Amino acid sequence: MSASDLLTAAMQHLPLVAILRGLAPAEAPAVGQALDAAGFTLLEVPLNSPQPLDSIAALSAQHPGKLVGAGTVLRAAEVREVHAAGGRLIVAPNFEAEVVRAAVALDMVALPGILTPTEAFAALAAGAHGLKLFPAEMASPAAVRALLAVLPKGTPLMPVGGVSAANLADWRAAGAAGCGIGSALYKPGKSAAAVRQDALAFAAAWHGAQRA
Repeated sequence: MSASDLLTAAMQHLPLVAILRGLAPAEAPAVGQALDAAGFTLLEVPLNSPQPLDSIAALSAQHPGKLVGAGTVLRAAEVREVHAAGGRLIVAPNFEAEVVRAAVALDMVALPGILTPTEAFAALAAGAHGLKLFPAEMASPAAVRALLAVLPKGTPLMPVGGVSAANLADWRAAGAAGCGIGSALYKPGKSAAAVRQDALAFAAAWHGAQRA
């Protein structure tokens, strides 16, 4: 299955990206299982985590049907390193055309960070599969509506930053295709059991927002 097909399937199932910043390789299997139990299929290990490529390799091997990859990817060379580790997802806090093009060339999903219409259209022109609205604390659900009004129909726009189970419905109602969840879901030292509990709460909040 191509990376874009994996993304489509993930967005239909549970379009929430688990941002595992600070994850250590030894924790990866247990945390991966905890997220799997909650239905998460999008797993991101930021490259400023300890030995991130080892964690990505472990999660990719453990969950071949999930879209596993890296966040905070700033250079094309890092894209190739993530690919070599088995990752198929590239997320960035910014838009860098070389990073997007490198990911697309390797059949990896590219979700660059954008905040303005100029960045959004440039990222899509470079081949981005979706857009990470970051930092979402600087935007609002109203900003999601405004961006979606001018972006090509069907563009996945995913707020990241300050997203919680309490405000997830607001982003969903504004048209967000999904969201990235960071410290509210995982932070170093958090047990796998606690991650599972919070992951289930996020999944319930998202599905509840869909039904509302």
